[in-house]
Amino acid sequence: MLSPVLLTCLVAGLAGSQAAAACTRASLQEATAEYLAALSAGTTSFSSLSTTSKVHYQENDVELDISKGVLSAPVKIDFNFSIYDTTLCASYSEVVATTGHAYVIGTRLEFNSSDAKITKIESVVLDQGDWLFNVTGSLVYNQRETAAGGWAPIPADKRDSREVIKAAGDAYVNAWGDSSVKPPFATQCARLEGGFYITSNCLLNFPPPFNVTNKRYTIDEELGAIDIFHNFPFLDASLPRHPGTQTNNLIRVEGGKIRYIHENTVCQAKNCGR
Repeated sequence: MLSPVLLTCLVAGLAGSQAAAACTRASLQEATAEYLAALSAGTTSFSSLSTTSKVHYQENDVELDISKGVLSAPVKIDFNFSIYDTTLCASYSEVVATTGHAYVIGTRLEFNSSDAKITKIESVVLDQGDWLFNVTGSLVYNQRETAAGGWAPIPADKRDSREVIKAAGDAYVNAWGDSSVKPPFATQCARLEGGFYITSNCLLNFPPPFNVTNKRYTIDEELGAIDIFHNFPFLDASLPRHPGTQTNNLIRVEGGKIRYIHENTVCQAKNCGR
């Protein structure tokens, strides 16, 4: 007969292995695809939503009833791209919609590790008047990068570690307010900011004090990608400098160097009062 201590350890180990098994790349891909299908259909009823606990839902840093958000009406999706984090059990999807109500949407999903059900949805939902919003540019440059293989899986023997990818992403964001931080930019670094494509300079600096807060990460080693949801100080002139406005940065890292950056930022005042 097993001792109580050994039995407890065995049960805990089994539970842990089941939790880890539930949060696979395949399960995250399946659930994320269900979310995107729900967004396209305009429904808040889909099987990947958690039924055992209340789903935390927010848009542009504001807590909402899920039935009153962007999922409440169909969105015709012209482009979407997702990354998957099996360590944090999360995904991030970038969506561009040009028909009807034009949107660029960045959505981070968190999952219950035991059954891969969605427990949290937070979206940056951009439309006319948000920072550098140009949905045609967003679509064209997203499609161009993808067609060129810019976001393709990185061969296993050339993948950066999770730590290297995170360090590159943090360096990019932290350098905004600290010129002593030197992000590891690739020679061909390109930045898609709103709908505008910048290839001449990926480095940004802003006058201090500058404190980026409320970071939420999604990291995908297979794609060399990191997305950081956070608050952007300074940019929206209609808001207090800190914490600022809601934004996210999707970054591609290759060989430790930042190759692509996508930035989507919400404005309270038209074009953030700039």
